[in-house]
Amino acid sequence: MTKKFFKSKNGNISLPIFFPDATRAVVRSIDTSDLEETKTQGILVNTFHLWQELGGDVLKKFGGIGKFMDFKGGIISDSGGFQVMSVIKSGNVKGKITDEGAVFHPTKKTKKILTPEKSIEFQIKLESDMVVVLDDFTDPKSNYDEAKVSVERTISWARRSKDEFLKICDRKGLGKNERPYILGVTQGGKYQDLREYCTKELVKIGFDGLGYGGWPIDEKGDFDFESAKTIANNTPEDYFLYGLGVGKPEEIVKCNELGFNVFDCVLPTRDARHGRLYVYDAISMEEIDVHNPNFYKFYSPDKERYFKDDSPVSDACDCLLCKRYSKAYLAHLFRIGDFTAGRLATIHNLRFYSILMEKLRLTNS
Repeated sequence: MTKKFFKSKNGNISLPIFFPDATRAVVRSIDTSDLEETKTQGILVNTFHLWQELGGDVLKKFGGIGKFMDFKGGIISDSGGFQVMSVIKSGNVKGKITDEGAVFHPTKKTKKILTPEKSIEFQIKLESDMVVVLDDFTDPKSNYDEAKVSVERTISWARRSKDEFLKICDRKGLGKNERPYILGVTQGGKYQDLREYCTKELVKIGFDGLGYGGWPIDEKGDFDFESAKTIANNTPEDYFLYGLGVGKPEEIVKCNELGFNVFDCVLPTRDARHGRLYVYDAISMEEIDVHNPNFYKFYSPDKERYFKDDSPVSDACDCLLCKRYSKAYLAHLFRIGDFTAGRLATIHNLRFYSILMEKLRLTNS
């Protein structure tokens, strides 16, 4: 049976759902009350950064990252592997990937290793509603043999992650209804036989869902829907299908049509801070049709024609920015570099995405 809900400690959330990045336990530019006003029902926190910068003692004192933030929605913690391996493989940080884990040197005198077991252990401390296994990110430039190595390591790490997850749950006395979801991550790059093999092997290990791992863009710069289809076609119906880092609205719509029901991305919040707002091509919320081509457009407040414009950014949005302020006021805030500009733009973009989820749920019902 296809999943209809994401179970959180604060109640069930209807699918599909979008989790904006609250990397370091905050969505940049806004606070938790702002987040709630956008009707955002879940967030994604980053294991790598919180493991280094916050630590387990604070989490233990507060009873998890949700209580630390006073956020009462769903919480997913990623494994931290993408961040570690991206900086290592890019050469920005000295380190290497081994079968044991990701070894890196934050400074010349320090050495750390993130293993599958450490990642799961810390994510359990976060008290998140879904934990994600550590995987070996397939570099987009990998040849077939290199991609196969990353797939085999991903499967091995997934098995170790699952074993550690079960040990911790047993030790804490967490039954099936109390423990968080655990997500496997598929790798294999553009090689569809490797994507299929990885997906099937992860299903054998047994997870609550699978994520579209790796870089989802092909060599032409287009979204790799072929890999998304391969993963979806080989995943059981009762699994979550998670578009890791999938964030463009049109890509979310098409992936949802394939069966993907969980998404996260930094795009809407990052774009907001840089003055790029998402606007539905509709005159009211009722008129929005996310299945129409070009159902939205971008709005940038830096154009001179908006400096005296008294209209709202969007008539098809009920966020704080659109209900209360004009294009002219937002343009003014960006021109003077006030932090309020980023806050209002972020609120708007997150409400755009929560409306997108609402429209997709109506379509799927």
